[in-house]
Amino acid sequence: MNHRSLRPTARYGVLPSAIAAALVSALVPAIAGAQEADASKNPTTLDRIEVTGSRIRQANLETSQPVVTMTRAEIQKQGFTSVADIVQNITATGSPAISRSDALASGEEVGGQYVDLRGLGPQRTLVLIDGKRMGISSAGYSDLASIPSSIVERIEVLTDGASALYGSDAIAGVVNIITRKRFDGLEGSAYIGQYGQGDGNKEVYNFVIGQTGERGSVTLGAEYSKEDPVFARDRDFTLYPNGRAHPTPDLGGPEGSVRSNGWSAINQWGTLIDANKNSWTANRGTTDTTKISNFHPTNGLTDQANPNEEMYLSTALERRSVFANAEFDITDNLRAKADILYTDREATQQVAGYPFRSTGFDRYSGDLSLKGDSAFNPLGYDANFMRRTWEVPRQTKSELTTYRFSGGLEGSFELAGKTWDWDASYLYNQNKGVKTGTGNLFLPNAEKALGPSFVDANGVARCGTAANPIDGCLAWNPLLGPDVTGPGSLNNKDLQKYLFLPTHDTSTTKTEVYSLNLSGTLATLPAGDLGLAAGYEHRKESAHYSPDALLQSGLSSDLAGSETQGGYSLDEFYVELAVPVLSDVTFAKELSFNIAGRYSDYNTFGDTTNGKFSLKWKPIDDLLIRGTYATGFRAPTVADLYGGVGESFDNYTDPCDTLFGSAVRNPQVAARCGANVPANFRQVASGGKPATGPNAQSDSAFLSGSNPLLKPETSKSTNIGFVYSPSWFSGFDVSLDWWKIKIEDVIAAETVSSILNNCYVLGIQSACGRFVRDTDPDNLGQVVGVTRTLINGGYQETAGYDLGISYRLADTRYGNFAFNWKTTYVDYSEYKRDNESTTPVEQRASWVADGLSNFRVRSNFNADWSWGDFGASWGIRYYSGLKEECAYDLDGGKECSDPNYRSSYKGAVPVREVGSNTFHDLQVRYNTPWNATVAVGANNVFDHTGQTMFSQPNGGFSYNGAYDIGRFVYMKYTQRF
Repeated sequence: MNHRSLRPTARYGVLPSAIAAALVSALVPAIAGAQEADASKNPTTLDRIEVTGSRIRQANLETSQPVVTMTRAEIQKQGFTSVADIVQNITATGSPAISRSDALASGEEVGGQYVDLRGLGPQRTLVLIDGKRMGISSAGYSDLASIPSSIVERIEVLTDGASALYGSDAIAGVVNIITRKRFDGLEGSAYIGQYGQGDGNKEVYNFVIGQTGERGSVTLGAEYSKEDPVFARDRDFTLYPNGRAHPTPDLGGPEGSVRSNGWSAINQWGTLIDANKNSWTANRGTTDTTKISNFHPTNGLTDQANPNEEMYLSTALERRSVFANAEFDITDNLRAKADILYTDREATQQVAGYPFRSTGFDRYSGDLSLKGDSAFNPLGYDANFMRRTWEVPRQTKSELTTYRFSGGLEGSFELAGKTWDWDASYLYNQNKGVKTGTGNLFLPNAEKALGPSFVDANGVARCGTAANPIDGCLAWNPLLGPDVTGPGSLNNKDLQKYLFLPTHDTSTTKTEVYSLNLSGTLATLPAGDLGLAAGYEHRKESAHYSPDALLQSGLSSDLAGSETQGGYSLDEFYVELAVPVLSDVTFAKELSFNIAGRYSDYNTFGDTTNGKFSLKWKPIDDLLIRGTYATGFRAPTVADLYGGVGESFDNYTDPCDTLFGSAVRNPQVAARCGANVPANFRQVASGGKPATGPNAQSDSAFLSGSNPLLKPETSKSTNIGFVYSPSWFSGFDVSLDWWKIKIEDVIAAETVSSILNNCYVLGIQSACGRFVRDTDPDNLGQVVGVTRTLINGGYQETAGYDLGISYRLADTRYGNFAFNWKTTYVDYSEYKRDNESTTPVEQRASWVADGLSNFRVRSNFNADWSWGDFGASWGIRYYSGLKEECAYDLDGGKECSDPNYRSSYKGAVPVREVGSNTFHDLQVRYNTPWNATVAVGANNVFDHTGQTMFSQPNGGFSYNGAYDIGRFVYMKYTQRF
């Protein structure tokens, strides 16, 4: 169905941040004047609130839907300072979508922090600020790093589908950040901490000031935070590519063969390849590469580079935020409200210098070999070479600036003796990003620098000849090591500037929402009020992501890409009814249900209608039984529909590999592979050497793109549970909820592994035409091209249990004690990638899949003690064990706990299982006589580290990026006036 706009489309820029700030400023004098207002006036009737999960304003906060609430007091007792880390600590969240340990991550979202409820992806979790949508990236990600923690009053997490109430993206649930309002006074805070290894320094400074009068208030605040990077070389579990147990390139193996074990064959000492394809590596410390006698035959053991020595284990992060909100009661029944937020976030990643190969750029038409008449070539003829540009590590600085304004009016009125609340508001959110990349070579300049050259009388390497020098060109000697200087050395800053040109990608996303809501009581029934909420929203999303012109040209050693640009708009209507059925009767102290429906009309795919039914039943005062059933949807994002084609070096497993592929154990796979690859075929990994295990990074760049014909995902979610608060056991509460979510027509980015698996393991012929294998004898059989677009394919389904137990003791002579234990257990998690009837379902619970950790159990226990002005808290964070595919050749399979495992999806595949991990946190605090709080603490008190994981989940290392990387000790001081 084609979209038909119900109102004129508003243009962006109508109310930019400058006007937003002016509006808030305009409210300030009005509020200040209101301080003199007559206190005898009737109090405002605007006192009912809206609870996350319902649009009906009410005084009763107990709902039929599962909502996890964290108050500011609870947040302050944690050692986490960012909103993202605080939310990530909820057991219902999955592993980080883009962890700060993923140094190799690329794209628009890198540098942000995102929440992923139920492990279904951050694009399926809706994030709100005070009930209004956050801005999103072109791929639909909401960056929680743009929210300063000092602004947070509480966080409410609805762990249930809520598209009927909030629209698209709320399939897995809703995170609602409630900000501080009506603040009176001044508060300043400082936080300083670092890891036990003396690195990763973190500092946070903020203040909040506010004034509240009879009819209004103003709250202002600012926050600055800075987190230093941590180098992988400074942790024993990330110092080496395959972990602590493998500190050298040589693994040996069942046949005594040598494998690189994740080390890079492209090292920082130049390796020359002669006409007979023999490799020669420059001797350490040599300054003269004109003589082959200064080289030695390349040694597979010693001539390897350890890229981890230059990589960040944890990215650097710096944020600056300013926020303000104001409200003014124009009359007793009419209030004006406005709030603004400005955040500037900067994240920096670093990986090792580029692994340059003169034959590694199929897209470049020039000749990158070291020319025979180069002043540094000992062979006298054009020769290929390999050299990691160790002196110039690759860095990516991702900057994102957020401008957010929300303003409007709200009021109440009486109709037929019933009170009705209404509000009309406008929201504008703009995210502007700049991603600056350094450390990649400009290939035309590299070609010139590798051409004919000479060393002038001043010892400067020049391009051309002494008779005809090339102005502005500097020659490069790629055979020199980083430990020496001399003509053509990369230690020359001028040569670095000539070869390595920076790139600047830019992005802009905008969200604009007009909304009108009405809530009130239709009638009073014998069991209570029949409540109604209804409303209308008009929303527009647009996004533009533009890679640097150099990247679009393909003339850089960095990944090529093209523009993403587009947008969509929609109109939505919703209605919600709260129906009381029984009250104060036998076995029904309360029985009520809630019905909600939402109609959404998009100008892209058409319209959709979604509903939700919720039941609340209290057979006795102590017991609440609740249940919900809801349908939901997620609309395709701008990147899904209009994303540009981009390159990526994917991690994949070739089933035809004769060491760890399915062909080793499956005769049918071997037979299918035999027609396409040579005997004893080995998958080549990044660097041109055989892969040491499954899920190796490709040696060729693959292309992927969007699909303008995508349909929305649809979902069904069910939740049944109870809350028991026994009157005979004061202070004790227990809740248990069973939940299930199924998503159909999943918008899926097919992986290279899944396409190859479909062809060779499952025998799906249509998949065999979607990739290309090389016919070059030197690279015969290697996958060099894959056709990938986004599809609506298959389904994703997950189900499990949430258990919550809390107990607060009555005051004792030893102080007050409170205990809280929350656990999420995932019963199953299924994923079917495509619509092929013969494709089996992947089971993901307890597995690492597509680089993400799917924990079966996450559990948090917190104990808090307070006695007068003293207090202490102890937290325990538990993650269950994981399974991963393993490289069978590692130590002859000794590290595979189940080498004979069989999977319905991949057939026979060796499996490695690692155990659970538990982290302990401690904080002690003291409230001083001068109205301050001093707290000291440590996260991961016992300095626990997780196991080596060769699949590198949630990061770029053989260590799980979801885990702590050391003991973090901190001090926090808060002063109130």
